[in-house]
Amino acid sequence: MKKFSFLPIFIFLATAPVHRAHAQAAQLEQLALDIEKLAQFKSILSDMKQGYQILTAGYNTVRSLAQGSFNLHSAYLNGLLAVSPAVKNYVRIADIISTQVALVSEYKTAIGKFKTAGGLNPTELNYIANVYGNLFGRSLDNLDELITVLTDNQLRMSDAERLAAIDGIDANLHSQLSFQRSFLGQTSLLVAQRQQAQQEAGQLQSLYGTSNQVP
Repeated sequence: MKKFSFLPIFIFLATAPVHRAHAQAAQLEQLALDIEKLAQFKSILSDMKQGYQILTAGYNTVRSLAQGSFNLHSAYLNGLLAVSPAVKNYVRIADIISTQVALVSEYKTAIGKFKTAGGLNPTELNYIANVYGNLFGRSLDNLDELITVLTDNQLRMSDAERLAAIDGIDANLHSQLSFQRSFLGQTSLLVAQRQQAQQEAGQLQSLYGTSNQVP
């Protein structure tokens, strides 16, 4: 019968605490390393977060400034498309309309008198009508321009530019009306001269016709 030896068990029991201590020491050392790496990683993450925040803040600042500049620029351009009350109530607008009305009414009155007087032949009346037609067409172009200037979202113009455009339209219509008045005035003078000449011719014919009659 073999004898059971307690020596290996004794040696294991004797050395177990030593191994356990070494294992625990190794675990503690590894844990310390892990903690150190974790702290380093946390620091890196913190630096990255701070950098991202700085970058984001800078980007947001630039974007806000750019957006603000764009909004101001857009508001300015949109403002130029809108017609202000000061422009819409400009006194020369009423003057332009009254000038246009005078251009039409004065021609109709004059041409009616010319036709009634009978001092002009059809060719001359057609010529007068053509002259008026050209003036009237130009006056309508001016009114179209005025409507465009006074309509929102049509032109990008400042108030000063719109007022200057209205002044130009007013000056053009006044020039056209002045030309028509001068032209119609000369035509009226021609008709009057012809009427006088016809009257004188009639008087002479009447005078000489009476004197030539045999008693």
